[in-house]
Amino acid sequence: MTSVALVRRFRFLVALAVAVGLVATAAPIAVRLKVEAARPADLALPTARLVEDRTGRLLRPFVVENGLWRLPVTRGDVDPLYLAMLRVAEDNRFDTHRGVDGLALLRAGWQLLTSGRIVSGGSTLTMQVVRLAERRHTRTVPGKVGQIVGALALERVAGKDAILDAYLTLAPFGGNLEGVRAASLAWFGHEPRRLGAAKAALLVALPQAPEARRPDRFPDAARAARNRVLDKAEAAGLISAANAAAARAEPVPSVRRDFPLLAPQTAARVLRETPDAHVVRLTLDGTLQEKLERLAAERAEAIGERVSVAVLVADIATGEILADVGTADLFDRRRDGFVDMTRAVRSPGSTLKPFIYGLAFESGMAHPETLVEDRPTAFGSYDPKNFDKTFHGTVTVRRALELSLNVPAVQTLEAVGPARLVARFRRAGVTARLPDMTPAGLAVGLGGVGLTLRDLTALYAALANGGRPVRLVERWDDPGDPAPAKPVLDPRAAAYVTDILAGTPGAARGDARVALKTGTSYGYRDAWAMGYDGRIVVGVWVGRPDGAPMPGLMGADVAVPILGDVFVRAGGVTALPPPPPGLLAATGASLPPPLRRLRSPRAEVSARTAAPAIAFPPNGARVDLGFAAGQPAPLTVQVRNGRAPFTWFADGKPVGREPYGRDFTLTPAGKGYLTVSVVDADGRADRITVFVE
Repeated sequence: MTSVALVRRFRFLVALAVAVGLVATAAPIAVRLKVEAARPADLALPTARLVEDRTGRLLRPFVVENGLWRLPVTRGDVDPLYLAMLRVAEDNRFDTHRGVDGLALLRAGWQLLTSGRIVSGGSTLTMQVVRLAERRHTRTVPGKVGQIVGALALERVAGKDAILDAYLTLAPFGGNLEGVRAASLAWFGHEPRRLGAAKAALLVALPQAPEARRPDRFPDAARAARNRVLDKAEAAGLISAANAAAARAEPVPSVRRDFPLLAPQTAARVLRETPDAHVVRLTLDGTLQEKLERLAAERAEAIGERVSVAVLVADIATGEILADVGTADLFDRRRDGFVDMTRAVRSPGSTLKPFIYGLAFESGMAHPETLVEDRPTAFGSYDPKNFDKTFHGTVTVRRALELSLNVPAVQTLEAVGPARLVARFRRAGVTARLPDMTPAGLAVGLGGVGLTLRDLTALYAALANGGRPVRLVERWDDPGDPAPAKPVLDPRAAAYVTDILAGTPGAARGDARVALKTGTSYGYRDAWAMGYDGRIVVGVWVGRPDGAPMPGLMGADVAVPILGDVFVRAGGVTALPPPPPGLLAATGASLPPPLRRLRSPRAEVSARTAAPAIAFPPNGARVDLGFAAGQPAPLTVQVRNGRAPFTWFADGKPVGREPYGRDFTLTPAGKGYLTVSVVDADGRADRITVFVE
């Protein structure tokens, strides 16, 4: 034995002797005074800030001081077998001693004398907590004495549970790992709730020599230390001989795993927004998030080296965001992976066309079977053309939306007004970004406005919700503000749009259908697919984050297949809800004359000087409101022409006054014939008679 080793052994023996003397002294008053004067170790050490999913699954932890991975953990988070092994191997009398175990110290000294090496240090778990919390060096006499005094002082103010939790949080496991939770995630890839004998024994063994026993560097030392713990556990009756043998045969981990990194950009942002929160729980579904992040990475790799993919999934009923994929690869600089493309302002392409037609349906200007012209048309200096450079002549609104024709959409937007369209976006909590803060123009309808994927998802959530706004939320504890009261579209208009989108090519998903709309921005810079079923709304963006064009990048080709896979990985397609009562099912020939063909804005201007005319329902129609089912719905009527305000009558009795709008809802007293009349501000009137049932 070298002289250095002899000196070290001598110093340890002296420290051990002093420690035993302190415990067994016949004059305990001095010790008591020293303990009372000592300041107990502070167990409230900083731990990692965490972001969790809706079930409490860890999405992303963040390092603490000096880059340490120290995650919050308590005994309730750990496999009971591990706790039992820890007591057997480290401190069998933990529950009964007062911080120091004199018998353990004597045993450690005897083992040193008889074997010539340190077999065990005699430190209790409490003593180890003091050493770890105070970063105390205990291989010297003052250090060991201070550790013992500190342990006695700590047990005077802290309970056993708190001390055990502190050990589970502070114990070193190699490198920058502290605490059993961080160790379990790093070495095994899962939480420590269920470990099994082999993993539990390894976690018990590592803290005693965390660097010398690191499994990824010294697997033989790690295996030997683990097996010694298994021997003790078997001798104590914690595990059977068969289980111990099976555990010894298990390999030790050869690599250190990465910590969870799901929804990384969202996690970082919400922690910045909530600086006082230690743990933030999101509405995300961690399992779905993981699947969709993998999907985004796979598809981006297949499309191109500089391409990124963003996906947003939200629950229609609650507005809870279930998945938020902002990038295809966070660490890929070629794809600008650091950019969260769910919040990047981009051109929405043709994705706004459903809302243009929805306003036309709501205003009584059009019906899905209304005819509209797809011919070369100039709107002042604006000369839109279709994507395929061809024109289809006279088509129905349904066909125009299914084919995403540009000229009919601009013609319809001219009729309903671009400012009105942008105003409806605000009802969904969406603010459109216009170039140079200019007023909304007709180019808005074809993507001449800035929106984010989150904005579009909110708009389509409202469409899926029967026109009622849906407030998107991402934090589990966020009570939030209520959704705006005013609808984005009325229920009938939303139902007409949904019916058209569910018939779009590519909308079928097995036996069910998804309401689907694609979009491609000018210059092939952004490819979009927006879709919803009866449960969720999904938004997909594909493109280059730097905005560079990608010739041939189209929503129908690259975004729609991703959207289809999202629905599959989200559990399949849920049937769309049934339409509300009162929809007009008619062909072009049987439509009321005002609805047979979309009129130009110039005709609309002249119509404002004409007498009011009830556009819906048509005179003599039979309207099924659900009286047979016992739960009748209200009847919505619409007026064209005339000047507001409008006063409405049912069977000659006044039922309401609408100061601005051109639609009104009334509740018939019962089934049968009903006469509805309207009078405008100038005293001009119109009347219809319908049969409600």
